[in-house]
Amino acid sequence: MPFEDELGDAIRRTGDTFRPSDRPGLVEGGLTRGRRRLARRRAAAVTGSVLALAVVGVAGGYTSGALGSGDGRASAAAPATPTAVAGQATPGAPSSPAGGGVTKEKMIAAFKALLPEGKTTREDGQGITEDAKGRGTGPYASVVFDDGRGAAAISLGVSTVDPAGRSAEQSVTCPSKALVQHDTCTAETLPDGSRYMLFQGYEYPDRRVDTRLWRAVLITPGGVQVDACEWNAPAEKGAPVSRPAPPLTGPQLKTLVTDDVWRSIGAQLGEPHKETPLPGSTGTPVDKVLTSLLPKGLQVLDKQGEPGYGFVVADDGKGAGFIQVNAQNGMQDLATELFTGDVTTLPDGTKVMVKKENDPDQKGGAGAVGWTVDTLRPDGFRVVMMAFNAPGQGQDASRAEPVLTIEQMKTIVLDEKWRTAAG
Repeated sequence: MPFEDELGDAIRRTGDTFRPSDRPGLVEGGLTRGRRRLARRRAAAVTGSVLALAVVGVAGGYTSGALGSGDGRASAAAPATPTAVAGQATPGAPSSPAGGGVTKEKMIAAFKALLPEGKTTREDGQGITEDAKGRGTGPYASVVFDDGRGAAAISLGVSTVDPAGRSAEQSVTCPSKALVQHDTCTAETLPDGSRYMLFQGYEYPDRRVDTRLWRAVLITPGGVQVDACEWNAPAEKGAPVSRPAPPLTGPQLKTLVTDDVWRSIGAQLGEPHKETPLPGSTGTPVDKVLTSLLPKGLQVLDKQGEPGYGFVVADDGKGAGFIQVNAQNGMQDLATELFTGDVTTLPDGTKVMVKKENDPDQKGGAGAVGWTVDTLRPDGFRVVMMAFNAPGQGQDASRAEPVLTIEQMKTIVLDEKWRTAAG
């Protein structure tokens, strides 16, 4: 599979990792149609490629497996290649792939030359190839690296992205901890105008396995994207943890992705395609509308949003609660598909459905409950809100009930301000 396709898959997985939970009521119908662009567009993949992520929008996006073997990961089952010493170019291979075609061998050699001292096995990669339209596809390299403290998978890929587009912005935007639990994430603009993000979190945000995922993403002013991921295990998934943390430190990851060799490779991929704004992307961000409609006395601790989807984390002094909202046009078909059972129809024809659930996002947060108010106007305009008694998805309860009452939720979602925020 071309690296661009693998990266796209990784981005979609990242979006799944950081976006609001897929669940009945909130995700059904509208959300499953891809309306949650915020968390979905993660051209960087912070989590395993998490950052390949571009799920930034609201989620700030990250996912894993953007780089690596043909299945998009550094697989523990991949056949081992002869051992080589990292930090030294393979005999007979150029020290830099610049000039001439960028082959798999050159890509791997350039990657290994920038790693610290250690041994590499399971080397894999891809050079620059052409797709069906004659466009260059981004190369990548992956190895299992051992510096004597435990074997770990490390991958790096080079691609292009519209530097002024939404995907680029999302690729280097840190996710909120309300959506993606992680240790640290920093984003900065470098002196040359490049944007850089370092994400240090986990392959599984719910920590069901303690595999750590650290990811560094660089986007240059010219649109070259360099994306590196490393784990504290010899494979992204399915391999036991081999060391406390991934082998490269934060500064070492930064040095790796900012090396000029990747810019020279990216230059051979041609100009990045200009990104076309998504329909409905010019509306008011949902978090802005939501914040304006919250009852007085609530302190907003965190928020993110774009047209169509957004969230806030608010506290009334009794504990923080996560509140998310989707606003969508063209949802007429949901009148019979989703709005069934205990549904109230208002005089103007608006349908209102209320649900109260335990473990609402199905991520196992201890004591978590979620309340949903879903509304559908006769013209197909839908606003659905979900409020948790926890500060984020998959997190333990911080209070007995959500910050908002059902009546307050109804008042908020039925407000006409939402017309400006539909995605």
